[in-house]
Amino acid sequence: MGNHSIFGEFILLGLSADPQTQVPLFMLFLVIYLLTLMGNLVMLLVIRADSHLHTPMYFFLGQLSFLDLCHSSVTVPKMLENLLSESKSIFVESCLAQAFFLFATGGTEACLLAVMAYDRYVAIGSPLLYGRAMSNQLCAGLVWGSWGLAFVDALINILMAVNLDFCGDQTIPHFSCELSSLFPLSCSNTATNFTLLLCSSVLHFFGTFILILFSYTRIVSTILSISSTLGRRKAFSTCSSHLTTVVLFYGSGFLSYLLPPSGSPLEMIFPLQYSVVTPMLNPLIYSLQNKEVKVAMGRMLRRYVHYFI
Repeated sequence: MGNHSIFGEFILLGLSADPQTQVPLFMLFLVIYLLTLMGNLVMLLVIRADSHLHTPMYFFLGQLSFLDLCHSSVTVPKMLENLLSESKSIFVESCLAQAFFLFATGGTEACLLAVMAYDRYVAIGSPLLYGRAMSNQLCAGLVWGSWGLAFVDALINILMAVNLDFCGDQTIPHFSCELSSLFPLSCSNTATNFTLLLCSSVLHFFGTFILILFSYTRIVSTILSISSTLGRRKAFSTCSSHLTTVVLFYGSGFLSYLLPPSGSPLEMIFPLQYSVVTPMLNPLIYSLQNKEVKVAMGRMLRRYVHYFI
């Protein structure tokens, strides 16, 4: 990058330039990040330790918890550093690396949510064939395919961005580096980069959203065909946690990218929602709305209490 850039650093303006609000914001997001780490690590531990949760649904949930850990850790540590720092600078190479991992983890999560929607459709639509249809090999293949597709797509976009000349304004009006916020700072022709990014966004976010919508259309159709009210309620409860996560992730993501830029600090609310807040909420959603997870947590807690006593 040294041969292509007039300067070697960007300035991340962050959430606030007011010193009086930076310390409270630092404390708030430090607590959120610690809760994110603790909640997702506990979820991973419970799923791994309890044999009752060794099913495709919880295998995907464990992958989601790991993804939330990665996605949050890409942005929050640097954001916390900038809240207490006066320079708020980030090397161009570091900024591009952050943009790569943001793109890769976000794209993987979109694919994984689509996979989890398909898993719920199979569980509700064909419960007797669920174990055979969602085999270990298929589950592993779907997860690796989600990671591979997102990382290849992110790598292509970043390799295109590496060749850009950054010689304009150094300031990024954001708390993290995203490709869409880097292109306006370049004095190169970014038409190809914008087109590639648009195609990638359509593939990962709109494409996976359509797959989720299709799966839930079939799920709702199957649930409505169940004669008993108790059966319908039980079937819906198996996918309510996933549906809540989908609404949080896609709702904030679509609002963030589809709303026209206005220069207002309120624009950062939606990126904060899907990058910082949603990874913290996902373990709470699955632990509070899922009876099996709550029972498994109780078993693990009793086991540890009994061990120490």
